[in-house]
Amino acid sequence: MLCILVVPLTFGVLEFLGVIWHTDIFARGYEIKGLDVSNHQHIIEWYNVSSEDYKFVFMKATEGEDFVDKSFEINWKGAKDNKFLVGAYHFFVTSSTGEEQANNFIRTVPVESDSLPPVIDLEVNKRENKEMVVKNLEVMIDRLEEIYGKKPIIYVTYDTYNAFVKGSFQECDIWIRDIMKLPRLEDEQKWVFWQYCNRGRIEGIDTYVDINVFHGTEKELIELTK
Repeated sequence: MLCILVVPLTFGVLEFLGVIWHTDIFARGYEIKGLDVSNHQHIIEWYNVSSEDYKFVFMKATEGEDFVDKSFEINWKGAKDNKFLVGAYHFFVTSSTGEEQANNFIRTVPVESDSLPPVIDLEVNKRENKEMVVKNLEVMIDRLEEIYGKKPIIYVTYDTYNAFVKGSFQECDIWIRDIMKLPRLEDEQKWVFWQYCNRGRIEGIDTYVDINVFHGTEKELIELTK
């Protein structure tokens, strides 16, 4: 009886500490892993983060019409200097227009041919006005594609995918958050990135960090930069 109680308790403690994660068993089926970071990760020692274990890094650049993540510039340079494929993401809000938000991102993120496509992080309340959210997303997507030459990726939860993205934006790759299980979208659309862990612990980062997988090969990941 004691053993029955101790095993799940130990597992729970290890998971809380970020030593293991229950979705690891599913993520092992995908060859390419990467990270997403922001100022919440404080100062990252990029030279100590393994570019063999993690091939790509998405970092927060902007939010709304005027917020810039204060760690963006140093993360962008540090990750690139240490041989990671890099990309930037924008946290979408409903209080600013798509054009205003696109302009904030464009002012902040350099246009570099070897970077991953821009990401729009869509985590708004599912009860927001769908017509307005979709309209501003469309404007932002078109503007970012015009400047960066790559169709933006949309980061979603199940709620935001079902409320605002499903049936639309089929030309955009999907990055899905699911820290409980192997992800599956209702309409069977294929996801391209999967955030499977939000409490990862890795060398070079002194806080918890999000860990992701790419649905494809390293060659296909590099193709996204073109």
